Amino acid sequence: MTGFGSADGVVLGGRLRVEIRTVNHRFFSPQLKLSSDLAPLEGELRERLRELLGRGHVTVLARWVEAPPSVGPALIVNVERARAVVLALRELKKRLRLKGEPALDFVARHPEVLVAKNGDEAGPTWADVRPVVEAAARDVLAMREREGDALGADLSAHLDSLESLAAGVAARAPERVKAEHARMTQAVTQLAAGVQVDPQRLAVEIALLADRLDITEELVRFKSHVAACRAALAGDGAMGKQLGFLAQELLREVNTMGSKANDAAITQAVIGMKGELEKFREQLENLE
Repeated sequence: MTGFGSADGVVLGGRLRVEIRTVNHRFFSPQLKLSSDLAPLEGELRERLRELLGRGHVTVLARWVEAPPSVGPALIVNVERARAVVLALRELKKRLRLKGEPALDFVARHPEVLVAKNGDEAGPTWADVRPVVEAAARDVLAMREREGDALGADLSAHLDSLESLAAGVAARAPERVKAEHARMTQAVTQLAAGVQVDPQRLAVEIALLADRLDITEELVRFKSHVAACRAALAGDGAMGKQLGFLAQELLREVNTMGSKANDAAITQAVIGMKGELEKFREQLENLE
């Protein structure tokens, strides 16, 4: 699910800012952008985010808004090396009979005159950085929850539409069977062309036809699957896979209704249900 969160915190006398962005993904896929002094904490950071966020493509940016005094390289002047360089340059000047003194910037650029050295204190530990990371992650989770509420409302609306269409099919089904009964009776009478037809045999054939056209079981299972979807939406935790399975089962029942329809009104309702299920399944891609 989509989310963004950020947090600032004091770490080792400086101020650290952590920004986390997430988009939907089947697995946990982190991308960490850390300064060199935070790079040793990548393992702990990755695992903690996996625990908090579960899954998704997660981009993390951690940067110093105010660098702590103990973090970062310090420049150390190697006086002895500088003195040796100056003496060597003066000797060279004397031999070549040149004028002037060696330039300071030239001496400073000489290797080993200015040396980058890490501070005496250790860099930030995971215990130092963890509160800022978790605050940013909580911000992400809060945004995800708001998005989840909106998605839940939209999914419930699609379920409402599916129930309404299924109720229309259930109301139409008995009328459809009566219409088929009348149509078959009329067709048999016309084909018989005045020949006496065994009414008992005709009743048996009509009963067999009614059994083939009956969609009561499909409607019962459909209603049960919709109720299971509502129960999943009302629960806590990941529900995307469960709802995906139920959506497949709903589509199976709708397809069976369509194959048995033999009725324009029911066919239209089935087309409407397939459209709602497609929208329902598209939204499931954004759920955990």
